[in-house]
Amino acid sequence: MATTTGDGGAETRKAIYRTALILTALTVLEFIIAFTKHTYAGILGINESTAQTLVVITFVILTIFKAFYIVAEFMHLKHEIRKLALTILVPFIFIVWLLIGMILEGGYWGSQDAKSSMNNQTYPSEEVFVG
Repeated sequence: MATTTGDGGAETRKAIYRTALILTALTVLEFIIAFTKHTYAGILGINESTAQTLVVITFVILTIFKAFYIVAEFMHLKHEIRKLALTILVPFIFIVWLLIGMILEGGYWGSQDAKSSMNNQTYPSEEVFVG
């Protein structure tokens, strides 16, 4: 008959509690930022749109950190070999790069459509009447 010691799962429980504590602390930080974001413009001496942009950038950074931490802990990626971890993380970095590029360059297409439609307009003096 096999006997087990009572502390076999203690390390696992400790890791789960540590993970839950870290993720809870980051979520609490996000809530504090969200509920106090209207005061940042006055505190930092910047305009509202810049303060809003900083808040959004902070949320994105915290969300990416939480996602990496969840992947490392719950998918056991931090215990895997380096090549497997890079196989999973490098495509994610390229996807983030793609999203940033799409967001930054997304307005370009709309401005090009407006310019091309303005260049292709016909004016009454240029119209040719067939008839």
